[in-house]
Amino acid sequence: MVKPGLTAGLTFRMMRAMNNFPYILTISSEKGGVGKTTLATNLAIFLKAMQENLPVTIISFDNHFTVDQMFELKGQKAHGTVEDLLTGTRGADLLHQGQYGVNYIPSSNNLTELYHGFKGPMALCRMVAESGISGIIILDTRPDLNILTQNALYAADRVLIPVKDMPSLENCKHIFALFDQRGIDKKSLSLIPCLIDNRIKYDGLFKDQRTLLRAFAINRGYRCMDTYISKSPKVESLNTNPDGKIYPIISHARETEVHSQFTELARDILTSYNQTKEPRAYLYHQWQTEQEGRKKEAFLARLEGVLPHCVICGALHEGEGSKGFYFETADHTSRGFLHSDCFTGMLCSILYDLHPRSDLYQLSLQVIRESAGASIAVFRPLVDQSGQPRLYFQQLDPSGTPLLERELSLDGFLEGVFDGIRDQLFLLLNESMTGYDGKLRASWLVVHPVDEKRPEQVLQDVAYRRIQDMHRLVSEMATA
Repeated sequence: MVKPGLTAGLTFRMMRAMNNFPYILTISSEKGGVGKTTLATNLAIFLKAMQENLPVTIISFDNHFTVDQMFELKGQKAHGTVEDLLTGTRGADLLHQGQYGVNYIPSSNNLTELYHGFKGPMALCRMVAESGISGIIILDTRPDLNILTQNALYAADRVLIPVKDMPSLENCKHIFALFDQRGIDKKSLSLIPCLIDNRIKYDGLFKDQRTLLRAFAINRGYRCMDTYISKSPKVESLNTNPDGKIYPIISHARETEVHSQFTELARDILTSYNQTKEPRAYLYHQWQTEQEGRKKEAFLARLEGVLPHCVICGALHEGEGSKGFYFETADHTSRGFLHSDCFTGMLCSILYDLHPRSDLYQLSLQVIRESAGASIAVFRPLVDQSGQPRLYFQQLDPSGTPLLERELSLDGFLEGVFDGIRDQLFLLLNESMTGYDGKLRASWLVVHPVDEKRPEQVLQDVAYRRIQDMHRLVSEMATA
């Protein structure tokens, strides 16, 4: 029975752990000119002003506007951008301490070059979860749905989509479609009318721009906020100063309606933040931890099933560099490592019929060693028309393209006859592919080169998946 005090302690530690992970607010729109960056930057300032002890960070992926235009302190030296974040630098090490108490990571002009190497929909979520940044992170995205914007959407605890007219409202469907494709709950998505000109009035049921947009949004099944941001000449003037400085609404537009609208919006976000006990970054961290645990278990299970010795020479694997190749049968019943010298020596013998004591053996061995280290070897037993066993041998490149094909005689194998040339081959087949009846199983064996310094890495999740992909290809080729 767990004591109440212990339960409370565990809960406290859990909550403290979750507090180390940020709440992500993504501002996104596929259409430009809707007030997206104005929304992101000013909301960050309002949030910080309303809760001073709350860390607020804005990260910009929009290279058309760098947040340092608003937040940079005089004389501050740049020490990193989102490019560094996306290439592996820890987020907390890139933070700029900005004006108004807001932290920021500026955008970069080199982001386009990174899109091609940006893999997976949750890559950014992982980076944020491991960033060491707490509190609220606001992600200001580009006005398109590139892979980085998609990652920012999937990482978000909440998404604000600014709309100001019917074209921007129509574009929202693409964001909602992305969530449908990934099977992600769309409750995090909220439309917010922005740059609303209250001077514009309509005849009929919908009297103004905001009411019209909200009605059409709800009709399409979108969640649309009651809060909105008005169009304001005063606010626009804050972004058009000759000195290039951009000033915040909270200090330079106090008398405007927009000031009170941002106050209301910030309160809404803070309520959402305080009610979110398990932010997506934390949940992703938990999932990743569980995944790593499962991968470790799978790795250990694979490692446990590996033979402790080289099946060609029978010697135990000892010392660095002894394991140069990994073999596995189609039915997974036999798996293990081969000594580099044993396997390359065997290939030299069976491909060129060279006895280990012959003059050409050592010269041929060097050529074989290089080719074996860059290819996959496939051994597939056959039975000829007379009922005698034969062996179909292939060398494939890493993509599965055949480099060499040869059919070899296995005369004497069933009788246990060794001739000094095929001895090593017979030992390999006998140990790995012979059934209880002494006959070769209808299977195949594949040998992969491995890193001699870290041979077991071939059994790690990603590397082992590549091996299984190759085995599926070999199986298809065998049945073709």
